[in-house]
Amino acid sequence: MSSQHRTSSKGLKGKALVLATAASALLLTGCSEQAKVGWLPTRRGVTDNANTIMELWIGAWIAALAVGLVTWGLMIWCLIAYRRRKYETGYPRQVSYHLPLEIFYTAIPIILIVSFFTFSDKAEREITAPKSDVADVTIEVYGKQWSWDFNYIDENVYFAGVQARLDKEGQIGVEETLPTLYLPVDSTVDIQLKSHDVVHSFWVPAFLEKRDTIPGMTNHMYFTTGSEPGTYQGKCAELCGEYHSEMLFNVKVVSQKDYDAYIQSLRDSGQEGRLGDEQNRNPNMNTNQ
Repeated sequence: MSSQHRTSSKGLKGKALVLATAASALLLTGCSEQAKVGWLPTRRGVTDNANTIMELWIGAWIAALAVGLVTWGLMIWCLIAYRRRKYETGYPRQVSYHLPLEIFYTAIPIILIVSFFTFSDKAEREITAPKSDVADVTIEVYGKQWSWDFNYIDENVYFAGVQARLDKEGQIGVEETLPTLYLPVDSTVDIQLKSHDVVHSFWVPAFLEKRDTIPGMTNHMYFTTGSEPGTYQGKCAELCGEYHSEMLFNVKVVSQKDYDAYIQSLRDSGQEGRLGDEQNRNPNMNTNQ
């Protein structure tokens, strides 16, 4: 066997090993917990809306991958079946149109677009459907430069947030200083979003939702919390001024007993009542609607 042949053989084996390793990694990644949630920053059961969004996201990727595989397969087939042979000269026979193919290439995209729209619209309607009349917990959230106020409407208590302070590494010294919104497990929640000054955005990545807080308006987020306690990070997702990056908060989903204990602690601290529109700082604002 010549040295050139041996080198070629080793090269082929090396390429085969690389391809096998890549395929194995892909298969193993597909079985991971991260892949099961579509590489989203959450897990199943955090809220009912998160589950709906996750299913829509994963379904869309599966559909897109299926379309891609079919398209790539057709392209490869055309490259092989209609390639120029050694004995052929000149241009191949030209076809001005092919009616069945034209219908196929028109109908399939229309079906895909209508399908994507239908599923997206259904998910959006489920997520945004008003639930104020069936809410177990109603919380009024005010965004402000650069923190958050939480009014627990049903319990008539409030929490006034203070701006987080980050060090040079972007870390928070004491986590407990962050404004923390408490929610009980297995509860339908109506979060009423308002602003004391400028436009902010209430974003909890694990919930897969965010809503703007707009001066003079009230936005809503409706969802049902999961059955397991958990702590989730939140932040403002709308550039709102110099310390926008420090407008952080936490959401704690706790047992009903712990939730009641927290509400009582606010009451014992004298934080009864509501922080309302009297705290507004925007001179162009009247009263919230």
